[in-house]
Amino acid sequence: MADWQEISGGITAPRGYRSAGIRAGLKSSGLPDLALIVSDVEAIAAGVFTTSHVKAACVDYCRQSLQAKHSARAILCNAGQANAATGHQGWLDALESAMAVAQALNIPSESVLLASTGVIGQRIRMDALKAGIPKLVAELSETGSDAAAGAIVTTDLVTKSIALETMMGDRPVRIGGIAKGSGMIHPNMATMLAFVTCDAAVSPTLWQQMLSRAGDRSFNSITVDGDTSTNDSLIALANGQSRTPAITEMGAEAEKLEAMLTAVCQHLAKAIARDGEGATCLIEVQVTGAQDEQAARQIAKTIAGSSLVKSAIFGRDPNWGRIAAAAGRAGVPFEQENLKIKLGDILLMENGQPLPFDKKAASEYLKQAAQGAYLKEDTVLISVSIGTGSSSGKAWGCDLSYDYVKINAEYTT
Repeated sequence: MADWQEISGGITAPRGYRSAGIRAGLKSSGLPDLALIVSDVEAIAAGVFTTSHVKAACVDYCRQSLQAKHSARAILCNAGQANAATGHQGWLDALESAMAVAQALNIPSESVLLASTGVIGQRIRMDALKAGIPKLVAELSETGSDAAAGAIVTTDLVTKSIALETMMGDRPVRIGGIAKGSGMIHPNMATMLAFVTCDAAVSPTLWQQMLSRAGDRSFNSITVDGDTSTNDSLIALANGQSRTPAITEMGAEAEKLEAMLTAVCQHLAKAIARDGEGATCLIEVQVTGAQDEQAARQIAKTIAGSSLVKSAIFGRDPNWGRIAAAAGRAGVPFEQENLKIKLGDILLMENGQPLPFDKKAASEYLKQAAQGAYLKEDTVLISVSIGTGSSSGKAWGCDLSYDYVKINAEYTT
């Protein structure tokens, strides 16, 4: 049993946070497109960002800011324009965005972090953004999580939000999060954005280490289409407003907090994978018997990202040969005679040998997942064992439908 419980409130469930989301006129659709998350006090800040060499101005800005100091008060996110591949003017727009928020909140611009999502190659509509910031600040609320979650999405069909609470001593500690992402999702910071708030007190170095590990086990373990974005950002704040003792080194309390942080990130990551453009179900791949966790995750990600596996799942075709082939090309050595594959509870292969199985029942299992309740009964589970090693790993993806091509063929037109 997990040592925490799910609570309401999302990004503002932890103490000392407010958020808001508004229609600023950045999107031509007129939908919400500008969000702000604010901590009442300076918070320890950590981030994990895209590995792409083509990066949005907000990514460069945040990396530079977090290298200079490990704290922040606010996160501003715009949707509609990615402000990636926009040259020096895009950088100036990022600086101007941070300054506008800082002036409205009466805080240093160095305490403002940024995120953007939208069409690559388009600058932020700065007139609309600057005009919207006073309204955004005026609408900051301790119940503003849903509004913020709705203002950061692009092609998402649903918003993504979660909050968990645990007890440390006699006081509650909470972690909340929101995310966006549906396409251009692949490991190496799965265009995804995720923002996490926490009211525990954690040392900067430890908080960054926790977030990096949690990111590897969540957002870096999902794939929709094999495309890494220019804007991927995972930013986490910890403001100490739970009034619990500061956590400065690994131990029981730190392990509990990191486990809860990882659970928040995994929930948001799975929600992104399930919301993959045109997807009808979530795919979870569990790999066991590996020599280390990284090797297990590498195989799991390769299977979850295989276009042939994803297409077979969409066609409700239990073609396990595609799973075996993906495992074999993952770049992790293992003995073929140790390979075991299951689809749900149906054993398809063992000791490297194919087994007779009920194809109709296996196909029905895939059909039922496509009809299941969101993030509860809509998961296709693929279990793979490669040997007798003690390590395991997971990855998440979604099926590949006709709609994915249609959505992305018409993205800017």
